[in-house]
Amino acid sequence: MKTAVAATLLALTVTAQDASVFQRADPPAGTMFIDSLDLSRVSIRRPRAARGQPTPPPPLVFALGGVPYAHAVPLTSDADLTIDLKGVVTRFASMVGIDDSVKAPAGSVIFGVWVDGKKAADSGVMRGGDAPKLLTADLTGAKKLVLAVIDANDGTGGDAADWGGAMLTLATGAQARPEVIVPAAETAPAIASSRTSAPLINYPRITGATPGRPFQFQIPASGDAPITYSARNLPPGLALDAKTGVIRGALQADGKWDVQVRAGNAKGMSNAVLTIVGNKDALALTPPLGWNSWNVWAGLVDDAKVRAAADAMVTSGLAAAGFQYVNIDDGWEGKRDETGEIVTNEKFPDMKGLVDYIHGKGLKAGIYSGPGTTTCQGLAASWQHEEQDARTWAKWGFDYIKYDWCGYPGNANSQSPLDVLQKPYILMRGVLDTLDRDVVFSLCQYGWGKVWEWGDRVGGNLWRVTGDITDTWSSMSAIGFQQTGHEKFAGPGHWNDTDMLVVGKVGWGAAAGPRDSRLTPNEQLTHISLWALQAAPLLIGADMATMDAWTANLLGNREMLAVNQDVLGQAAGRASSDGWTEIWLRQLADGTVAVGLFNRGPEAARMELPLSALGLNGVQPMRDIWLQKDLPRISGTFSTVVPRHGVVFLKVGASKK
Repeated sequence: MKTAVAATLLALTVTAQDASVFQRADPPAGTMFIDSLDLSRVSIRRPRAARGQPTPPPPLVFALGGVPYAHAVPLTSDADLTIDLKGVVTRFASMVGIDDSVKAPAGSVIFGVWVDGKKAADSGVMRGGDAPKLLTADLTGAKKLVLAVIDANDGTGGDAADWGGAMLTLATGAQARPEVIVPAAETAPAIASSRTSAPLINYPRITGATPGRPFQFQIPASGDAPITYSARNLPPGLALDAKTGVIRGALQADGKWDVQVRAGNAKGMSNAVLTIVGNKDALALTPPLGWNSWNVWAGLVDDAKVRAAADAMVTSGLAAAGFQYVNIDDGWEGKRDETGEIVTNEKFPDMKGLVDYIHGKGLKAGIYSGPGTTTCQGLAASWQHEEQDARTWAKWGFDYIKYDWCGYPGNANSQSPLDVLQKPYILMRGVLDTLDRDVVFSLCQYGWGKVWEWGDRVGGNLWRVTGDITDTWSSMSAIGFQQTGHEKFAGPGHWNDTDMLVVGKVGWGAAAGPRDSRLTPNEQLTHISLWALQAAPLLIGADMATMDAWTANLLGNREMLAVNQDVLGQAAGRASSDGWTEIWLRQLADGTVAVGLFNRGPEAARMELPLSALGLNGVQPMRDIWLQKDLPRISGTFSTVVPRHGVVFLKVGASKK
């Protein structure tokens, strides 16, 4: 009877929104604080000691609206917490808000509560300095409770979200104890195979180079070997190898040529138009497709690992799908010789030989440096050796340079004046323009100074708009979904770079070796769909040599790559959002619309897509991109269920080409 009375009193107190009940050091009778559960597997902002730790950390202080809370769940933004209620909980209640440690108005989050798969409470957008709010949910007879926090579409900076005094009321006589659980492992969704038997010419369908400089492009064609190639209307100075499909030479003049290319095998013939552009500004007319060593090998990269990546790019079928670049990140640098020329370390005994090996497979090669005195790994960078280093990279034959800010003198940071942030990139662009070969220029300075607004003006072909990505939902989703507004600065030759991909086997040079990405299969589909829609570079960060078939199909999906490589170059923006679900749209060159229906919430959600939002009416064809399958033609509104952290990726409308 005492427990029932206490529970009733708590309910009355909560209804009256008397926050004092949540501030207690000890829970009221018949209740429990959620932070008394084992949170060791939950993504919390400041982890408490794991259960059984002999010396717990000092007490943590949480405060909302000037009021301290002895108990709180500081859930990381874009993370969730699932509790098996064991059928013994009748009510949930908590005060929520951004911790007082954040200086207003920084931070913006939404708190949400799901009960048995249905959303029961939502805080709306809360910002730093807002008064805390009360969230409650009736749990009578419920089996599962999910608490979630999401950034308000502007990244996770300042998102110190507190569930202050988060509390469960237990049923009278409850014997079982609620338990924090991890959502069940997903079965990888079915996706179309990237392999074809009959020949099929893939993407990109446009490429360019500066006249007079070396030109190389491999026609991306899948199908059973052997495949033979032919081309009509090749510009003067170029020649096609009919056995490999590689076009090499040097353009003799500015211009634009529509080249009719064919790829054939015993199963048939595929025809397509490849546009070749001759111009000093004709690089990266579509976002670069390739591989980078960092997310798998970090500083352990060496010659053998790079050769293995090049080999696997071909054997996996990804070169045939359109992936071109094999890029070496930090870790190749040695000292400088007596003339000041940069030399490689012992892991790269013959850099020119390595680049020749990559080129021999029809692929292109990339390298890494920075404008500072040292790189991020403390190795030699290009400060006061810019021209010398660029000529060395050109002598080795590199086609791409990632130029990373680390080690730049003067302690410049995100608040530095624009002339400081732009200076080293203007300098290197000027040097690259004097070389005898084309080099794609990748600026890497983490989005400082709103680089998307000026990266093109300083000669960048792509520029990082964010800090480093990791293979977690909170990292990937926070990066990807904060990009609205940036799309107007992207286009042919200049792209927003949301960092390298985190699917497949990654590891950042861990001693244990590469491991499977921590993203679930649906999260990986979201990752690649969002990057494709946003016209982001797709640089694989995985161990190419151990790539499984599902990952190869994910990365090599022809229709996904067609969206990413669309020649119009119009990146997607967010069309609508309710905080937890979002619709992103990208206009394509053929008049159709690529659509991503994204569910960022912790449970499956029904989403609706009105054709009017796409500027379409009448009856329209619709295609599922991941399945490469036509769906029933639609009119009015399309409705579907999108899985937790998942996506439905569509192409809508009739092609006008």
